[in-house]
Amino acid sequence: MKRSTGEYIFDTVNLLLLCLVIAVCFYPMLYVLNSSVSDPDQMLRSRSLMLLPEGFQLEAYKFVFNYPKIYTGYLNTLIYVVAGTAINLLMTSLAAYGLSRMDLMGRKTLMKMITFTMFFGGGMIPTFLLVQNLGLVDTRWAILIPGAISTFYFLIMKTSFESIPISLIESAKLDGANDFLILFRIVLPLSKSILAVMMLYYAVDHWNDYVGPMLYLRSQELYPIQIVMRDILISSSTEAMGAGADTGFAIGENIKYATIIISTLPIMIVYPFIQRFFVQGALIGAVKQ
Repeated sequence: MKRSTGEYIFDTVNLLLLCLVIAVCFYPMLYVLNSSVSDPDQMLRSRSLMLLPEGFQLEAYKFVFNYPKIYTGYLNTLIYVVAGTAINLLMTSLAAYGLSRMDLMGRKTLMKMITFTMFFGGGMIPTFLLVQNLGLVDTRWAILIPGAISTFYFLIMKTSFESIPISLIESAKLDGANDFLILFRIVLPLSKSILAVMMLYYAVDHWNDYVGPMLYLRSQELYPIQIVMRDILISSSTEAMGAGADTGFAIGENIKYATIIISTLPIMIVYPFIQRFFVQGALIGAVKQ
């Protein structure tokens, strides 16, 4: 079928706009990467767009990886990500399944109470006092328990569960299956896409969590990578102050960009492997069956 001139113009404009969006998203990443490996003195004198590194050095990465707490921070973050995401998926799945059943008594009232928490929170100080009174301060549980369920993610998963045909659940009940068996044998296997999306969302939240550890953790042995990175930046800034104004500033900039790369690279590596599930799960509820 022959395409019209208007269709060619539309496709061309659309392609140019998409290329612009790609450039806007890709350039900051390229700038940070090139700045992290550039020579500090050349980078300080340069006024270029940093499309290519100004010289080459890996001293910033050596400084970061020689920091004594870096590996402990990575290990703690992996613990928080794996354990926290598992708790999140379990608790969110249980809540979403229960409130996705239309025959649940008081369902509408419960949904209103849960949705209310999306718009009005207790605040930082009351939340801290609650965690403190529960005896969770300076323990791993202070990071894992308070955010066990995100209301927004719960609503997404609930919508996904509601799209599963009720006939499957009724058939399972006729065969004698209870709700736990239905959830783990029928509902969750049919919801792999939304589970992958929730896993990514929760994992990224745990990986980037900074405020929670800063408020609740006192022992450096429990610090995640984000708090360790903060200490690295403070340490590099302190050392840079004694290295001269210009040179110290350049060295501090290299280390800053290196910490950004190190803290974001693992998530960027994982994302492509679950991208197809992410696309499927993110569209849950967007198309009416």
